Amino acid sequence: MRKFGLIGRDISYSFSKTYFANKFHNEGITNAKYLNFDIRHIEQVKPLLENPDNCGFNVTIPYKEAIIPYLNTLSTEAQQIGAVNTIKRNKDGGLTGYNTDYFGFTKALQPLLQSKHKTALILGTGGASKAVAYSLQQLNIAYKIVSRNPLNPAHFSYHDLTETIIKNHAIIINCTPLGTFPNVMAKPAIPYQYITQNHILFDLIYNPSETQFLRHGRASKAQVINGWLMLKLQAEKSWSIWNSL
Repeated sequence: MRKFGLIGRDISYSFSKTYFANKFHNEGITNAKYLNFDIRHIEQVKPLLENPDNCGFNVTIPYKEAIIPYLNTLSTEAQQIGAVNTIKRNKDGGLTGYNTDYFGFTKALQPLLQSKHKTALILGTGGASKAVAYSLQQLNIAYKIVSRNPLNPAHFSYHDLTETIIKNHAIIINCTPLGTFPNVMAKPAIPYQYITQNHILFDLIYNPSETQFLRHGRASKAQVINGWLMLKLQAEKSWSIWNSL
């Protein structure tokens, strides 16, 4: 039995376990099992990674960056992004880290893009935001990062956001956990009154399917998309990596 699983903290709600259970059932895959590996501290990952029965992993909050020192090699994309969300055990037992978040985000965003979508705001600074930034670079979309306490003078704080800044950035991506179930009333503190029909609001959250962030965008007739498609695409990319030679 090939074992795969999700490494994270407080992941009982996780998309991945249900998604892969359904995938294995629907596709008649009987020699694979997907588990949740819920750990409180990154040090607890070591026995999971050392167990040869575990063939591959997905990685979620808060370990996408902290996992890197435990791996043998990184893919080019994971190295450039600085975050890992997929791990493959190689034939020699070594562990390679990949990033499929950027792949899923790119494929989900591309159909929505028009000529007016040339600049973006990324809300948050975690591992997911790094994958989004890498994706935007590949798409030649300029971006600024927004955080509560920006360390980089080129970044914005939420207090910096003005009508001009919002209107000059037609794509806004929420990479924070604000609004995730069960705290569904939370939302990033941006001036929503300046959102227009020219905007795309992309929320990496998928539960609930419509966050307060997206609800405000929809009320302003912006294009809105949640994280479900991105997650599905990155999961399938993970599966492809695990099964590649």
